[in-house]
Amino acid sequence: MPSSTWQVVRAARLLDGTGAPPVDSPVVVVRGERIHGVYAGAGPEGLWPPDAAVLDLPGHTLLPGLIDAHVHLVLPGDGTPFETIVREPDGVLVAIACRNAQAALRSGITTLRDCGGMRDTTLDLRRARRLGYAECPRLHLCGRPLTITGGHCWYFGGEADGPDALRRQVRGLLKAGADYIKIMASGGGTLGTIPWRASYSADELRAAVDEAHRLGRRAGIHSLCAEATSNAVAAGADQIEHASFLVDATGRQEWDPRVADAIARAGIPVTTTLAVAHYVVDALAQPAPRTPEAQSALDRWRRMRDGNLDNVRRLRAAGVRLVAGTDAGWRHTPFDALVTEMELLREAGASATEAIVAATSGAAAAIGIGDETGTLREGMAADLIAVPGDPLADLGVLRQVTMVMHEGAVMARATPASAGTAPKSLRCD
Repeated sequence: MPSSTWQVVRAARLLDGTGAPPVDSPVVVVRGERIHGVYAGAGPEGLWPPDAAVLDLPGHTLLPGLIDAHVHLVLPGDGTPFETIVREPDGVLVAIACRNAQAALRSGITTLRDCGGMRDTTLDLRRARRLGYAECPRLHLCGRPLTITGGHCWYFGGEADGPDALRRQVRGLLKAGADYIKIMASGGGTLGTIPWRASYSADELRAAVDEAHRLGRRAGIHSLCAEATSNAVAAGADQIEHASFLVDATGRQEWDPRVADAIARAGIPVTTTLAVAHYVVDALAQPAPRTPEAQSALDRWRRMRDGNLDNVRRLRAAGVRLVAGTDAGWRHTPFDALVTEMELLREAGASATEAIVAATSGAAAAIGIGDETGTLREGMAADLIAVPGDPLADLGVLRQVTMVMHEGAVMARATPASAGTAPKSLRCD
């Protein structure tokens, strides 16, 4: 392999994404698109060619590229109503998705798990990426989410009722290239749906999950109420999205420890999506004075935000594995919101180390790509980021991404090397 495919990255410390203690003065050696080795100190002499590209990052921390485990690429995340944006033609939605994916990549997110898009638009974006026409993170896609007739996100084209129809939809999605299956087990933010009631029965969910498993794919299940979550556990879900405990239209939630214990016993990870209510509250709190209707909406979302934080706190205490996902695109949630999600996990009781694992190795393992990315070790994809300072002391430094490397390709804000440094070196001071 030509020496031009070798890169050497040096920094002050490294967090490998597993929760292990930091490595001081690390050297990460990249060959092509893969990590060749990770070392403390100078590394073995002669391990890489003398003319390999060197990136020196004094004072920085290296981490795996981040993973947002719940996004909707075709949605703008700017408060545009769902029912408005889905009227756009597929070409416009692909353009929106491309813009969103690039914003995520610039913020240090090298893998996006999309949880539902219009028809084949997200699959089209991935095809464009593979052909070299779009610079995007790795895309882990479900295509169209499965939903009852008129159910949550029915506009996307995945309506199916009854076990046989669900099995047919699963087969069609996998034929089209979906990486996993997403199922709406309750209503949601789509007009006319009921978030506090189950939509599919446990038998219907089981048919879809079984078909996905039979064909070698995982199934993620959206649930905003206890009944739907219980059905998801009974059906053998691989991942549960949100896992809220809504009981009525006011945003009120009632914690059910039996449901939490069932999730924990089954070992099913939950994607937290705390950022949604956070950003909605921020948006609704801006205009003042407010109409009675606007104040009522703000009060409802504040209840949702506080209830969601309390749920995640209790799920963690019950032993449920937590995965960081923002629901970016939905309502007011931007595509650089993952650090906010991690900070909200801290607010819910997680340590900084837990929050980082939830957005790196934990997320990768949950979605089934833990042998490809999510940790910094030999043989993994060369997905890594650099930030100034120590994220274990302050997760906020993750907003100051200096360098993003995705599959060996570097995006960096760097200054030219100082005199006396190797000619092919960059310094980020």
